[in-house]
Amino acid sequence: MTDLFTTRPRAPLAEQLRPQSLDDVVGQSHLLGAGKPLRLALDSKKLHSLILWGPPGVGKTTIARLAAQAFDYDFIAESAVAAGVKELREAAAHARQTLDHHGRSTVLFLDEIHRLNKSQQDALLPHVEVGLLTLIGATTENPSFEVNSALLSRAQVYVLKPLSDDELRALFARAQPVLGASTFEPDALDAVVGFADGDGRKFLNLVEQLANAASSAGITRIDSGFVAGASAATTRRFDKGGEAFYDQISALIKSARGSDPDAALYWMARMIDGGVDVRYLARRIVILASEEVGNADPRALQVALNAAEAYERLGSPEGELALAQALVYVAVAPKSNAVSMAWHEALSFVRNDRTRAVPLHLRNAPTQLMKDLGYKKDYRYAHDEPDAFAAGENYFPDDVPEQRWYRPVPRGLEHKIGEKLDHLRALNDQVRKVEKD
Repeated sequence: MTDLFTTRPRAPLAEQLRPQSLDDVVGQSHLLGAGKPLRLALDSKKLHSLILWGPPGVGKTTIARLAAQAFDYDFIAESAVAAGVKELREAAAHARQTLDHHGRSTVLFLDEIHRLNKSQQDALLPHVEVGLLTLIGATTENPSFEVNSALLSRAQVYVLKPLSDDELRALFARAQPVLGASTFEPDALDAVVGFADGDGRKFLNLVEQLANAASSAGITRIDSGFVAGASAATTRRFDKGGEAFYDQISALIKSARGSDPDAALYWMARMIDGGVDVRYLARRIVILASEEVGNADPRALQVALNAAEAYERLGSPEGELALAQALVYVAVAPKSNAVSMAWHEALSFVRNDRTRAVPLHLRNAPTQLMKDLGYKKDYRYAHDEPDAFAAGENYFPDDVPEQRWYRPVPRGLEHKIGEKLDHLRALNDQVRKVEKD
């Protein structure tokens, strides 16, 4: 058990515990530890522009302030959402005045830098180029997707990580002297750590809210039941349109492709827990069945389609079970991307080729004129041939060599499909050899 003392700060706990030096920062040891990249950069003689990329509550703003403080730079904080071109130009003017009158350089801290539009980036770039402004950007999104290459090339990107459970507990130890007199049981602290999901600011806010709620209720011992009752419902980190979304669906696809049903279920659960549109998952499972399984097990596509329809009828949560069933089926099915590869090769060929006429023997002839012009002449009706196969027939345009885009894999049903195609192609070769001779 951990006792909390009676001093209650007026400012939010997270603000009260904001580190005053780089050594006070909890987490990010891969960047701020001795000899690590960001520590080396901040120990140099001149501060360079940088972008801090990481999830919420891991210290991006704190590191930016401490970096400016370490170099005795003036510090201007703006949000890319609220700051327009006018505010950015005013920041540059302030930086010029500060440099000319006081000899001090200026850090411009831009929160949510991925939200900068083109005009904002164009207004900012010249001042960063000449070094008037040292830019420190903070973002939860991959900057390479949103920040233009000219600005990105002038800033070093540092990737911050979520705080580990041990690091969150270290924050809790720091919070003890400034909280109320309640006691957190170990299981209660474990629950708060789980709710925080690596977000230090969220963790401290939860701790403070629980301590306040316990004090108001006259409770001195906070257990996991109290935490569950007093904490609002929470979800893990998940951005329905951001990189976390695409990272997780990528992990789900790769797990199913790699025939690991348990990992595929894990990522599906993560996404549903995070609030994904479950219909999106249904579509992805249908695509998986066609793209990753294909004709190795054609039933996978039907299973996936049935599951998508079941979800439409049942909704959540019952319909999610049908999708889980389909996902497991797809994951354990034999794999083949032969159809997918064949389709993309055929599409690429057509897009890069000229328009070619349909051979006359493959055209229908519903009128006498068409028959007189040779439409359908010499066409061989496959059902009238042995084994319903017109050996030696050509179905490509006359001036296009026969293509073999579809290459079945030796797995599942495609093993038999491959054997059949080999047999049919051998029959074609025999007939064509005779015709050639």
